[in-house]
Amino acid sequence: MTLATLTISSKNYSSWSLRGWLLCVMAGLEVEELMLSADEPSARAELLLLSPSFLVPCLRHDGITVWDTLAIAAYLDEIKPNAGLVPKDPSARAHCRAICGEMHSGFANLRSALPMNLKAHYPGFKVWAGAQADIDRVTQIWRECLGSYGGPYLFGKTQTMADAMYAPVCMRFQTYDVALDPVCEAYGRTIAAWPALQRWIEAAKAEPDDMEELDAEF
Repeated sequence: MTLATLTISSKNYSSWSLRGWLLCVMAGLEVEELMLSADEPSARAELLLLSPSFLVPCLRHDGITVWDTLAIAAYLDEIKPNAGLVPKDPSARAHCRAICGEMHSGFANLRSALPMNLKAHYPGFKVWAGAQADIDRVTQIWRECLGSYGGPYLFGKTQTMADAMYAPVCMRFQTYDVALDPVCEAYGRTIAAWPALQRWIEAAKAEPDDMEELDAEF
């Protein structure tokens, strides 16, 4: 019997649902997925970037309810301390938490200009200046981490919560044909080849319903 459920919204559009799901996979926590309908107000608010507090994903485990992706990551690290969600080294662990927090609270221009859409591809997409500043900051973070910890993941040879938090950005960059330097391009390919992410993408492509608002080019 499954002890945990994870409430998510669209696999095609919801970057936060993807992050929460990847974290559960990394922690080795078996979850039953509960999908919110696109007509559910909280799901639409999250997907259309109108909600100040993301209530999806939501993890329920052993009578405990945790929403907000960063809180889910912290909870999973507490109950699965050997899963490697954060680095063992205190300095690297602090660095990991800092860049995860930055992703969690920032990059609003990137989110609005390059919404996640795993079914789509826009070759030659023109990125407006506000979003470019966010892209530059993301790639700076990646280069610093890959240079400091040796790759192929942000904190070394194994995935951490940081890779789960930045995985949707890798997919956004593919969708919108964002030009990257060789180091960041290689990291993006590594994340795109992540078997767990590939499973999510296949499920996203099989989703029957689209939201017209989210298919509009920004």
